[in-house]
Amino acid sequence: MTLPSAVAELLQATPTTLLVGGAWRDAEGGATFDVHDPATGEVIAAVADASAADGAAAMDAAAAAQDAWAATPTRERAEVLRRAFDLVTERAEELATLMTLEMGKPLAESRGEVTYGGEFLRWFSEEAAHVNGRYQTAPEGTLRILTTTRPVGPCLFITPWNFPLAMATRKIAPALAAGCTVVLKPAALTPLTALALGQILLDAGVPDGVVNIVPTSSARTVTGPLLQDRRLRKLSFTGSTEVGRALLKEAAGNVLRTSMELGGSAPFVVFADADLDAALAGARQAKLRNMGEACTAANRFLVHEDVAEEFSRRLAEDFAGLTVGPGLEEGTDLGPLVSEDQRDGVHRLVTAARDGGARVLTGGEPVDGPGYFYRPTVLTGVAPDSPVMVNEIFGPVAPVTTFRDEDEAVRLANDSDVGLAAYVYTADLSRVLRLSERLEVGMVGVNTGLISNAAAPFGGVKHSGLGREGGVEGIEEYLETVYVALPV
Repeated sequence: MTLPSAVAELLQATPTTLLVGGAWRDAEGGATFDVHDPATGEVIAAVADASAADGAAAMDAAAAAQDAWAATPTRERAEVLRRAFDLVTERAEELATLMTLEMGKPLAESRGEVTYGGEFLRWFSEEAAHVNGRYQTAPEGTLRILTTTRPVGPCLFITPWNFPLAMATRKIAPALAAGCTVVLKPAALTPLTALALGQILLDAGVPDGVVNIVPTSSARTVTGPLLQDRRLRKLSFTGSTEVGRALLKEAAGNVLRTSMELGGSAPFVVFADADLDAALAGARQAKLRNMGEACTAANRFLVHEDVAEEFSRRLAEDFAGLTVGPGLEEGTDLGPLVSEDQRDGVHRLVTAARDGGARVLTGGEPVDGPGYFYRPTVLTGVAPDSPVMVNEIFGPVAPVTTFRDEDEAVRLANDSDVGLAAYVYTADLSRVLRLSERLEVGMVGVNTGLISNAAAPFGGVKHSGLGREGGVEGIEEYLETVYVALPV
């Protein structure tokens, strides 16, 4: 397929090499790997493939820049982040187009991610100068207690493919605001957006070595040695629970500070008193954003038995009317899944549910032709222990099961090893308060299908991870507390 000239020019202008010490450079030996358009399966770029030596060079640069960046006044760090926000806003269409090309989401959603991702730069530019300590007298009256903070030090960030801009800014912005330097290893499926962000950060005035970016086709080759480097002080990872567990084991050897944003299996709970129009709109938003490839995506639909039939029927009608196609085409509601493996994994879950007795109201199959498209799907009569209920789907599939009362809804919702997000639709405020206390998740959306916001703490409980990103809590992940004891 021949790309439009403007798109081809954008790809030509986008960095495809490593960012190390403020300079763009080839990988060791000139190694590269291909980046594909999931709408066609065709190669759109060849990107530098970092080696262990390249990772070490990035760590050298981050360590060399750490003291000077930590000593930079917070106002100056804030102004750099604010300039980065302005440049992201200015280059929004280019960034959105890159995301759609390498990840697949419709252009309208990519534009939304640019706005969301940019907000982390603006939010933490405002938080940089608001880090406080405290002063008090010890209860015994024998000491004055002074606490202050300092940056944790060089950080390693490993980001996923599903939100290639926002997952990078959500980590980089608080780290830079706190005075930490960074080595970023973006996902091999979607490195172009991260590299474009690297150029923006340079243009915004980020000093050499403060942000280093090392895409690679072999994550373990690069990150393994870095996790053992005594100069590294912080690891932040967004991805699967399985990989997160392995990284935690490695990080333990170096006693690293860690932030882990891992898997989700969000229950979407609809009570009999819910506004069904609002619940259906929220279901579409919570399920189909990013083609369902989001850790906060509604994964299990738990609907009160009195309204389940109507809810399922109307949801299927809505899904059946959506347009599936390349993200760059106008009128596209759903783009492709990110890879053939991802599409095939989704179909295996749907097939297992069907074989287990579930009924397919709409969809249930891949789209014929090039690219990795899957039809938006609604399943009913799904057993609570069906693989499509137990596993994170990461695709446009809505499995529906029913409950009789609040206690059963809570039991079903909490019947998971992970606990990132939940969605609740009800008109009962008392129920909302009860459920916010009983649901084993880190975030609850009440009568809304969209919960992510740069000003809010993002994170989960159980096997969904450790720590929080965003909000006033986000910068704390990159600060050490120092206690100074003074005699009275």
